[in-house]
Amino acid sequence: MTESARPIIACVGAGRMGRGIAHCFAYAGYRVRLIDAKPRGGEAQERYFNDLMADIRGSLDMVAGLGGFDVRAIKGILARIALYPLDRAEEGLRDAHIVFEAVPETDAAKREGLALIDRYAEEDAIVASTTSTYLSTQLAGWSGHPASFLNAHWLNPAFIVPLVEVSPTEDTAASVVSDLCGLLEGIGKVPVVCKASPGYIVPRIQALAMNEAARLVEEGVASAEDIDKAVKYGFGFRFAVLGLLEFIDWGGGDILYHASRYMTDAMGDERFAAPEIVRHNMAESRNGLRDGRGFYDYEGADLAAYRRDRLKDFLGQLVRSGLHRQPAGEVEGAAE
Repeated sequence: MTESARPIIACVGAGRMGRGIAHCFAYAGYRVRLIDAKPRGGEAQERYFNDLMADIRGSLDMVAGLGGFDVRAIKGILARIALYPLDRAEEGLRDAHIVFEAVPETDAAKREGLALIDRYAEEDAIVASTTSTYLSTQLAGWSGHPASFLNAHWLNPAFIVPLVEVSPTEDTAASVVSDLCGLLEGIGKVPVVCKASPGYIVPRIQALAMNEAARLVEEGVASAEDIDKAVKYGFGFRFAVLGLLEFIDWGGGDILYHASRYMTDAMGDERFAAPEIVRHNMAESRNGLRDGRGFYDYEGADLAAYRRDRLKDFLGQLVRSGLHRQPAGEVEGAAE
């Protein structure tokens, strides 16, 4: 698809998230319109836009400098980004196929940003908030186009992290969800669809993990440095290959259940208790790989090949970490 044939992407809000989204789409060959959601005077507006473009160029320079792409492509990438002050929002939103809302996380800012989009965006435009805190169901009530509204939560830094959590409402048209997910996949992102729920997926999981890490420091269990080392080379190492639910299946849901009971009793805290679904899976003999079913269904799967592939991924992680070692001593039969 030629650049001119690709849909126009607009973003209301030119802060950190808006700039990250502009980086991603412009890098992928799309024309992007960044609309400043705040009114500014002449010189102030010029300074803001100059700083904005310098910021995006800085992130591009950094990725190129790390070997991500040829630095000579930066000029063309930046040329795809057009900047619009608030008083030219109508022009910026005209003909845009997808409009991202990336204004500050306050009721007033969200209402004003969505009202601006309703006023000037095309009737058939997809409107996607980028909020990490508000529920899509709440924001949809502030949008005049509920059938084409949903949330797309990007993780910072948006130009690096692949995941985007897509959260539609009951009113969101299925075609809107598939259209947005297809577009995101086309630029190298990995969209996941979830219901409107506090914390969505990643923030909800990481809030628990981060608070638990902080408690370990608070209780004097280990130093901050050793806790982070344990996360990088144990927790994170495994879950970069196996998803959390996949890991439950790998080890066995019953193992998690009994470990959770021990932790609940030892810590005297119900926060470690296993959820009902784990107990239910045990009762249904859905403990994971060894039962052929768990959170995933392994019926007919080549489990030996599956385990081998995952171990290959683990080995790759070890090599990339610089911790892989060859066996000590001489290799029998090796040429001298």
